[in-house]
Amino acid sequence: MEEMLKTELLDWIDKNREEFIQISKTLWENPELGMEEYQSSALIADTLEKYGFQVTRGIAEMPTAFIAEYGQGKPVLGLSVEYDCLPGLSQKAAAPEYDPVVPGAPGHGCGHNILGVSAVLCAVALKQVLETHQIEASLKVFGTPAEEICVGKPFLARDGWFDGLDYVLDWHPMYSNQAHADYCSAYFNVRYHFHGKNAHGNSPWYGRSALDAAMWTAHAIEILREHVRPEEQAAANTINYSFSDVGPEIPNVVPERSTLWCIGRFKTSEEMQEVMARIDKCAQAGAMATETTVEKEFISASREKIPNRVMADVLYRNIKALGTIPYTEEEQNLVKAIQKNSGMPETGLPTEILEPKECGMGVTDSAEYSWKAPCGNFTLAVAPGGGWHNWRVTTCVGSSIGMKAMVHAAKLLAISNMEVIQNPNLVESAQAELNSRIKDHEYVTLIPKDIKPPVTINREAMEKYRNYLLV
Repeated sequence: MEEMLKTELLDWIDKNREEFIQISKTLWENPELGMEEYQSSALIADTLEKYGFQVTRGIAEMPTAFIAEYGQGKPVLGLSVEYDCLPGLSQKAAAPEYDPVVPGAPGHGCGHNILGVSAVLCAVALKQVLETHQIEASLKVFGTPAEEICVGKPFLARDGWFDGLDYVLDWHPMYSNQAHADYCSAYFNVRYHFHGKNAHGNSPWYGRSALDAAMWTAHAIEILREHVRPEEQAAANTINYSFSDVGPEIPNVVPERSTLWCIGRFKTSEEMQEVMARIDKCAQAGAMATETTVEKEFISASREKIPNRVMADVLYRNIKALGTIPYTEEEQNLVKAIQKNSGMPETGLPTEILEPKECGMGVTDSAEYSWKAPCGNFTLAVAPGGGWHNWRVTTCVGSSIGMKAMVHAAKLLAISNMEVIQNPNLVESAQAELNSRIKDHEYVTLIPKDIKPPVTINREAMEKYRNYLLV
């Protein structure tokens, strides 16, 4: 029965793939930054409604967030949809060298145009087959904005939208084919706004420099680094900052305003919260030393990811059964040309499937799912290595390579979910593993109750390019 149901899922996806490929292309052609994904989220939510899902929009006070639901009973499974892009990564599709559509404009340099749509295609295919065979299960599809700044899922989790899930299967475009029991670091995102007093550059003693305060804070953070445990490279404890506002753009005015934007990644939430408190003191000291004031803007924070080997093994079995993406010689030659122009070995995309293991991964706010329910994740080789968030990713995920990967990922999600639905013991085993890993650590949100989602955080940046036709 299970194999027959899997075959039906694969057949349905193959017969209906073109509609979802077009959706993925539309997202790629009209990239939207986090919290500005109005067109992208509406297109996806409309599609789910068209196929009979009950959609609730604007959840957790985020206009571009939604939940789409179908079915009843157990198991209650979660599917994750992302659709935000990255600033400055505009790039023509299938171009072997850096060639932006609009210089400086945003682009899908992380592959969310295929990540999000693959989950939707999986959800719709599952609904069709479950409905046909009257199989009990509850599908919850979460539209989660602003993953790139770890905003969407932490606020959804804080407000209880992930409560009651039995498990979650997810994936991410990458440069390898694997289904590891992976973990990632906790993450925070804050800004410190300093306020001082203007003065002319020829009599600066009348002023109080907000930029001096920001620079003093940055210096204090540099000194703090020595006293932060480094942890392993795969999940290193790191702090990054930038001066996102330095006051007037001329040097002969003492700046009355300045902003230091700070993010951090830490192996555990507990350690991160300790360091966050110390960074707060760095900012307070910078303000005190310069006789300025400081205002903290809390943007978001997410917990570390809890690995789950039971869910990873389900995904690994199905990756092995389905195989890797059948790229053509032409597609592999495109990747080799990209690699050549980037000074990388011309190896093309890998076709081997890595053996599962427990290991670290890049920070993602999908970690919030893993505290609520067992969470499995796989990756597929979609773009060449040498880092992520770059033009090489944008050019690949907008090409036939990305579209093939989107369909393949939807198939893997669908057949893996069907295996879990047909084998309730897998959910029991996965939940037992989760409980053993968490032990006495209950989920506690890292976001204060009075903090609202930063719904305008990318408004100004997006408005510069929204009127461009990015195709």
